[in-house]
Amino acid sequence: MDLRTTIDAAPRSGAASDSWAADFDIVLEPTTGLRAFRFGDLVRFRELLYFLTWRDIKVRYKQTALGAGWAILQPVLAMLLFTVVFGRVAKIGTGGIPYPLFAYVALVPWLFFANGVQLSATSLTINPTLITKVYFPRLYLVMAPIVAGLVDFALALLVLVGMMVWYGVLPSAAGTALLLPFLLLGMMTTVGASTWLAALNVKYRDVRFVVPFLVQILLFATPVVYSTSSVHAPWQMLFGLNPMTSVVEGFRWALAGAPAPHASTVAFSTVVGVGLFVSGFRYFHRTEKDFADLI
Repeated sequence: MDLRTTIDAAPRSGAASDSWAADFDIVLEPTTGLRAFRFGDLVRFRELLYFLTWRDIKVRYKQTALGAGWAILQPVLAMLLFTVVFGRVAKIGTGGIPYPLFAYVALVPWLFFANGVQLSATSLTINPTLITKVYFPRLYLVMAPIVAGLVDFALALLVLVGMMVWYGVLPSAAGTALLLPFLLLGMMTTVGASTWLAALNVKYRDVRFVVPFLVQILLFATPVVYSTSSVHAPWQMLFGLNPMTSVVEGFRWALAGAPAPHASTVAFSTVVGVGLFVSGFRYFHRTEKDFADLI
């Protein structure tokens, strides 16, 4: 059972009340239900998320030759590689969409997820001093690399807009209106997977070796280099187990003119994504009290 600490400063009466010393009454009381998640602490320490995010942005590009240009170079190089291998050699169908645009519009949300998960998975173990020396919501250490990834996402999105202009592709009005929900689903999936992996990595340090391999497998389990329209109907529900499937297909529909993702697949992916987010949050909270001892 979690304990909550309430500190109430009450100066003593008399001459001692004029001194700098004060009595502190520490009240320990059990917390249950939603109160046990300490949402108030998340609000109270909200500025810390900003400073941790800014720290991650500066560290990521410190002493680099291209700086934030890597946020653009990574998806562009991946797009060129996929265009040669899957567009020219394998000749994967795109439904009339130019393959560079077909691949790049999927890489923008995918790299946001992949980079966020890989950086957040080790965010606790690389900050042992912060965890053992001072109290703050540990969840912010996991969320900071994800929020910082929005900068890379925005820069890559600018290149995508340029590609859409180059190929003369207009975004779908209905799809554009739903672009934000698809992005929110991607963020929830990223946070959910990251909280699970970060908490597990504190206890099992070999998780950091599993994460890069897992991300590589998920790359091909997500329709980044191909479309789910080429997959038979019975298998499309299986693809819905991966929430990033709907995110990638939703971005293609909204920005590149691809067919709209199946409503059943989107609904299934949303349920899985929300479940991953909630379960990851609960597991992180349940194991958070042991982080200082294990790390």
